[in-house]
Amino acid sequence: MKEFTSKYENRIHGVLSCFDRMLFRGYLPIMSGWAMAAFLYRLKINYGSLKPFLLENSERVKNHAEAMAKKYGRPFRYLQRNIDKEQTARELAQRDGIQHGLVCIFSILENCRGFSFLFKKPLPDQRPFVRSARRKCLHLYFYFMDRRFGLIHVRIQTWFPMPIQIYLNGHEWLARKLKANGIRYTKLDNAFLWIEDMARAQRFADRFAKLNWPTILNTYAKLVTPQLQDLLKDYQHYWVTAQSELSTDVLFKSRQHLTELYPKLLSHGILCFGAKEVMNFLGRKLRGSFEGEIVSDLSSFICRMEGSRIKHRVKENWLKMYDKAGLVLRVETVINNPEEFRVRKKVTRNGKNKVEWVSMRKGVGYLFRYQQVSLQANCRYLEALALVDDPTTAQRDLDRMTTRKKDAAGRGCAGLNPLARRDAELFQSVMDGNHCLRGFRNRDIRQRLASTPHLRQYASNAKKASAKVSRIFRRLRAHRLIAKIPRTRLWRVTNYGRRVIGTVLYLRQHYFPIAHSKVAA
Repeated sequence: MKEFTSKYENRIHGVLSCFDRMLFRGYLPIMSGWAMAAFLYRLKINYGSLKPFLLENSERVKNHAEAMAKKYGRPFRYLQRNIDKEQTARELAQRDGIQHGLVCIFSILENCRGFSFLFKKPLPDQRPFVRSARRKCLHLYFYFMDRRFGLIHVRIQTWFPMPIQIYLNGHEWLARKLKANGIRYTKLDNAFLWIEDMARAQRFADRFAKLNWPTILNTYAKLVTPQLQDLLKDYQHYWVTAQSELSTDVLFKSRQHLTELYPKLLSHGILCFGAKEVMNFLGRKLRGSFEGEIVSDLSSFICRMEGSRIKHRVKENWLKMYDKAGLVLRVETVINNPEEFRVRKKVTRNGKNKVEWVSMRKGVGYLFRYQQVSLQANCRYLEALALVDDPTTAQRDLDRMTTRKKDAAGRGCAGLNPLARRDAELFQSVMDGNHCLRGFRNRDIRQRLASTPHLRQYASNAKKASAKVSRIFRRLRAHRLIAKIPRTRLWRVTNYGRRVIGTVLYLRQHYFPIAHSKVAA
């Protein structure tokens, strides 16, 4: 992304790439029907006692949660309908000043994957076997304020096989890391607006993928699953990354800098990035054998901190770009299905060990590769946006010229119309090549404008014509297009005036006719 950052380096405070929302899921080795059957056989659970066994253990998990809530004096609430649980938990933590520990527990009925016995009717003995079944059961959401990760939630399904989901945010982890190391920062929601030491913050952010995730996640699994103390003490969760978001934030120094540039970036992204480009951002090629959808859409948010957002979706993975608080340009890669990407690892082929590129799996051991793939995608996206020229200088000059101004005496002067013929004649008269070396006088401009509507009515009255040109000079001077040469009666065009007037004349004489003919065709 060096090309993008170097192009706007005078407006950028820094760039930070960091994991954002992370969803981990833990599965016990009893997820399949065969594994669950072996587990039940070991416990001597038969067909008649399966349902009581499931109900008993579901109630045990619920009672464990209620006892935990009572022990720490925190609310345990059953939800009749879904709410914004995270926001509610955050408000409770802020209200009660909780810095560490349990915040609250919510319980709600949700769809789940459980087990049931099935009979093979054609068989004479009608022997049952265990199979997976879709049903509804109680889910518990434990909200904790963690010293390292901030607000996290642990969701557990109360029915076997009791999968666990853990949510946390990488920006919250980084904020605590910066604070612990005495690095000042300004943060709003999950975005850093300013960091005292950007280079050191990036080094901290890079360590997130290397944390000992199985140990961290197992700690919370044991906290919410009482069966891990007895029935399941010989089992370990297999932890996977269900969803990862890695964002690359470009921190702008002021809202004006990003506000003026962002619409152009959105327009370029939605108009110029097709299926081929989106696949290239994700490190893949669009081939004829590709099966799936590649969709780009532009959405606006009214009630959120973000303004407009562009999203490129390739099957279950996507790239997003949006602004945060008007100060941060965020490009974000979200991976839900890692099998679309490759990782280099040691495999066994025909009894021999080889190192090959193979499909990436969801195990947390591959989180380093999630980081590499996402960061590369973000960088490619920003590099492609570097082609967008910053329109802000030209737009400011145009606004400055067309807006009413006041002269040194406080008198109002009308704005200039860059496409109007009368103003174009004024611009041509002062930009005459004969005036480049010594400047121009009132008399020089009178001669150039004598046959134009500006002075035609004063053809027989040189005094009134001179006064009219003086008023023209006052107007151009108020707009800073011309300036007087000291201790003379000569005037010159300013550097700003040359830039703006030259652009206006080119627009009127060359570009406007070309654009008009294309539209007319």
